[in-house]
Amino acid sequence: MDVTIAQIGNVLTRASGYLKPVCSHSLQPYRGCSFGRSLCGVGCYVRHNGHVLRGREWGTFLEVRANAADSYRRHVDRERRWAHGRGGCFSIFLSSATEPFPPQEASAGVTRSVLEAMHESPPDELILQTHSPAVTRAIDVIEPLSRKCRLRVHMSIESDRDRLPGLAPPASRVEERFEACAALKEAGVRTVVTVSPLFPIADPEAFFERVAACADAVVLDHFIGGDGSPDGGRTRRTAVPEAMARVDPSSTALEYRDRMAKVAERRMPGRVGIGAAGFAGRYGRG
Repeated sequence: MDVTIAQIGNVLTRASGYLKPVCSHSLQPYRGCSFGRSLCGVGCYVRHNGHVLRGREWGTFLEVRANAADSYRRHVDRERRWAHGRGGCFSIFLSSATEPFPPQEASAGVTRSVLEAMHESPPDELILQTHSPAVTRAIDVIEPLSRKCRLRVHMSIESDRDRLPGLAPPASRVEERFEACAALKEAGVRTVVTVSPLFPIADPEAFFERVAACADAVVLDHFIGGDGSPDGGRTRRTAVPEAMARVDPSSTALEYRDRMAKVAERRMPGRVGIGAAGFAGRYGRG
């Protein structure tokens, strides 16, 4: 892993594409991802982003944006005015193109410093998206921030399976992520499990029962329509669909998401979100 220190001009990026109905801005404390060669990284849509890669292989580099907190402080008022001027709220998705709690966060502390800066000037809404149980190390800054803005932590748990055949192991075990969700909820932090991308689930009833016990809501997102391309074309260029089909051939179709959503709705009525609407905090299937 090539780890470098970088400076960012404006760490607040105005949302576009898939994120446009979800938030007004995204924020990336790092560029690249330490989890890029793990299970979640195999199908990650960012691996197809030439602007981020710049000729590098996904999962081999991490740029530490050391001035991210200072950049937030410099630009937050202007970006807040922009969001409000468009008639919406100032909402931040942290983060959409990297893991905010990679192993390097323990020493670099970039995400923590950004959260501390948000205490000084909080957004209207903060969506903290992670794949790592290390998020619990920041509960001491997340919980008080949740009293200053609408905050929810999204924990990615794609399935009750830790492995798909032929693919790398996950960056953290399913059990560890469930335990992190329970710790966040116990601390009074609104917690959402994002089943994204949805992988084949061995025991749907038991899986969603466990989600219901440790999360306030759940979001299901299939790679079809969820990877930034209309038909899942980005993911189809990876080994993920074949691995999914080896476990359950039906799981590669969008209907699988709808079938799992019905199971989730039985366990969590009114607390099930689908796709971008779910990431935006809109739940319930009418």
